[in-house]
Amino acid sequence: MSDHDSHKLSFVQRYIFSQDHKVIGIQYAITALCFMFLGLVLMMLMRWQLAYPGADDPSIPIFGKLLKNALPGGKLTPELYNSLGAMHGTIMVFLGVVPLAVGAFGNYLVPLQVGAGDMAFPKLNMSSYWAFFIGGVVMLSSFLMPGGAANSGWTSYPPMADIAQGGLSAQFSTRLLSGQSFWLIGMVFLISSSLLGSINTIVTIIQLRVKGLTFMRLPFMVWAQLVTAFLLLLAFPPLEAAGLMQLADRLVGSNFFLPAGLVVTGEAVGRVGGGSPLLWQHLFWFLAHPEVYVLILPAMGIVAEIIANNTRKPLRGYKSMVYSILFLGFMSFIVWAHHMFLTDMGTVISAFFQTTTMIISIPSVVVITAMVLSLWGGSIRFTTPMLFALAFLPMFGIGGLTGLPLGLAATDVHLHDTYYVIGHFHYVVAPGTILALFGGIYYWFPKATGRKMSDVLGRIHFWPTLICLNVIFFPMFIQGMAGVSRRLFDGGATYTHAQPVMWTNKVMMMGAWTLALVQIPFIFNFFWSIRHGRKVGPNPWEATTLEWAAPSPPIPHGNFETPPVVYRDAYAYSQPGCAKDYLPQNEPEVG
Repeated sequence: MSDHDSHKLSFVQRYIFSQDHKVIGIQYAITALCFMFLGLVLMMLMRWQLAYPGADDPSIPIFGKLLKNALPGGKLTPELYNSLGAMHGTIMVFLGVVPLAVGAFGNYLVPLQVGAGDMAFPKLNMSSYWAFFIGGVVMLSSFLMPGGAANSGWTSYPPMADIAQGGLSAQFSTRLLSGQSFWLIGMVFLISSSLLGSINTIVTIIQLRVKGLTFMRLPFMVWAQLVTAFLLLLAFPPLEAAGLMQLADRLVGSNFFLPAGLVVTGEAVGRVGGGSPLLWQHLFWFLAHPEVYVLILPAMGIVAEIIANNTRKPLRGYKSMVYSILFLGFMSFIVWAHHMFLTDMGTVISAFFQTTTMIISIPSVVVITAMVLSLWGGSIRFTTPMLFALAFLPMFGIGGLTGLPLGLAATDVHLHDTYYVIGHFHYVVAPGTILALFGGIYYWFPKATGRKMSDVLGRIHFWPTLICLNVIFFPMFIQGMAGVSRRLFDGGATYTHAQPVMWTNKVMMMGAWTLALVQIPFIFNFFWSIRHGRKVGPNPWEATTLEWAAPSPPIPHGNFETPPVVYRDAYAYSQPGCAKDYLPQNEPEVG
């Protein structure tokens, strides 16, 4: 559709139920950022509770008064603490990071980077966003249910999740209108959204590449999105089936995950039997470990683009990076049971999964090493996006290295279900992936708006954010090695072995509340720059990939003024005999 035709669309067609991949990408971005901020607020509440767990300790500031009906005396109840923990994990992973990394960056950039005018299936693309939005609304509305939001953890393990909030004995309406049931219904919508989006991404990359854009000329970002889409397409259906099975257990009396001999509050439950709680764990982790790479692969793609552009040289080992993430995607499907070493699988199966876990660390090391080597000899520009990209490298390194003890059955026995696990996962996702996503926002903001964000505010945002993330998550390793279990309402105050490390809860609380404050410069910078940021041309970073050949912002429903043709690899920086230090993919050969 031409630009002229797009003006005939109503406001609702152009901006609400849009079929333009760029508008949909922005919808994903704004919605996901709002959800992530809510997840941060939940973390602030939990961290205050853990820092001050006693009855005589100060009540939660600001929120204690705002939520006086939900927080008696300005404090969390144990039940509400469990709900906040379950919803924080769910919101940050399924409503925040994945929609931002895949839905926003993938939707906006993949068609541009392959030279396409739009996604292969625009209506399917629109449907994927609205399925995501509905799923998020259903998830959040669970806070309004009589028993509160889901409180069985973000993993929703049965039999606890099946029997929670009247799951067996209550009236059907009570079981349906419960936080746990809404959690399952919301997950079905979110998974359906991811399946629709992944199909679209795969077809777009394979079928809509412009002339000359062979697979080995694709930007690394596109490769990362392609592998991510396959992970979503293949790993999410088992969890969607499991969610429907658990919903059936709660609502219609089935026994997929309810074993015989189940005892609840001292009384045997007669109608259950034949189910397996471990079946849920297998189905859940078959998705949830590939999900780790769904979180990290788009971040790697973003960082690769920023590093290549700001070192002014090609990525070192581009082909090895591509082959590594392809291998990583395959291996991610045969490591899931390292989350289940304590389920008595047997030594042979445990040995298999710890071996595959060690093997899957190799491709990640190859990718990170290639990025580090790309810095060597580069004329590095320390722009705001580059600061976030550089910070990603050691943060992800810490997350990866601390995961190795969890992949070995012998050490996992001690560390399992402690704060060490929380620290490891968050270093991958928070100081790792989220820093990369911030870098991507600063880097591609000019493409979406035609204006640059403020570098001064960007640096004010970057440094405190980096420091606070480490203040929050590094002490978790100390707590975990001391044996402090996660999901404790009082943070371990009633356990003797936790006393030497209890002081770290106050440190982490201060880091969490400060982290929220230092997001204010980013929020102001983001919205202020839309109207008042410095205007720039179509290629302000002097980059080589195809999205920078389109106007800024790109043409609605078409992107490019004329269809581009690709003549070279994605990262033709500092080429011999070239008058400038970059040669875009769409410019004809020199000489």
